[in-house]
Amino acid sequence: MASSLESLLTRAWLRRGPLAVALWPLSLLFRLLAALRVALFRAGVLTSERLPVPVIVVGNIFIGGTGKTPLTIWLAQHLRAAGMRPGVISRGHGGAEQAPREVLPAARAQDVGDEPLLIAGRAACPVVVGRRRAEAGRYLLARHPDVDVLIADDGLQHYALARDVEVVLFDGRGTGNGWTLPAGPLREAPSRRRDFTVVNAPEVTPALAAAVGGRPWQMRLAGDHAERLMDATARVPLSDLRGKRVLAAAGIGNPGRFFAMLRAAGLTVAELPLPDHHDFLDDPFRGVDADVILVTEKDAVKCRQLETISNDPRVWVVPVGAQIDAALAAQIVEKCRGRPTA
Repeated sequence: MASSLESLLTRAWLRRGPLAVALWPLSLLFRLLAALRVALFRAGVLTSERLPVPVIVVGNIFIGGTGKTPLTIWLAQHLRAAGMRPGVISRGHGGAEQAPREVLPAARAQDVGDEPLLIAGRAACPVVVGRRRAEAGRYLLARHPDVDVLIADDGLQHYALARDVEVVLFDGRGTGNGWTLPAGPLREAPSRRRDFTVVNAPEVTPALAAAVGGRPWQMRLAGDHAERLMDATARVPLSDLRGKRVLAAAGIGNPGRFFAMLRAAGLTVAELPLPDHHDFLDDPFRGVDADVILVTEKDAVKCRQLETISNDPRVWVVPVGAQIDAALAAQIVEKCRGRPTA
């Protein structure tokens, strides 16, 4: 039922149809409360904690997946290439942890979240999850005193953590119908301030750029091969899978983006969209008639921890990487290094 309601709202949020119009008065209240909360932080009634190192927040105002995890990984890699020592803090969506906890290779997705596990493996930097971002940041810095910059994966609306750089990410859906929750997909107004705007889309049209504002940088997600779930050394180009019976499964915020990438590689796929952060405990691949099953990296961290799926030789992972102009990273580094000292 929850999945059906989510699907209904997702479709309604892309246009100003009857359902969205009916919910519009509530969206005005939501927008007023969000603006009031921001004003209370700016006035000092609610306080933000500033950490001793620069903090970069990567987030979105469009509810659901827009590609924050690949962008966070890309940014961590470029910060390290620039001579900085990044760490990542995250709420750990879907994880059971309340207090700060470092994400180690042996951690379970149900404890720390699937995205932090993926980031820890790909970004090769310390990752700590915790409900309160500032507390998570202090915990990470205490355990890794060499870290000199923090990336907050998500947390754009978590104003209790002071930030030095804000990166707001959109995808090809832009701002949807342009309304805030529950009439539209936005947590805040599209006009909210930010330092950088990134759009995850194959093409950033003038209309899309105008909708998101902020002179956007383009991000593309690309993957050209598949790796066996339990043996990353076993790789095949995606082109080798043409003509095979392929099931593509994705438990991410926007599964259609994964399916479109596979079709662009020339594959004919049966699509299995799953709820974001799906736990795979139901083994959706049992009894499926397919030669190959392709999953996202985010889903793979959970599938590897389930015996029935990890032993299925048909399951392969499609790694993707973010492609963005390196000048964006250079500008972020410049802002971090120009941060006033306490």
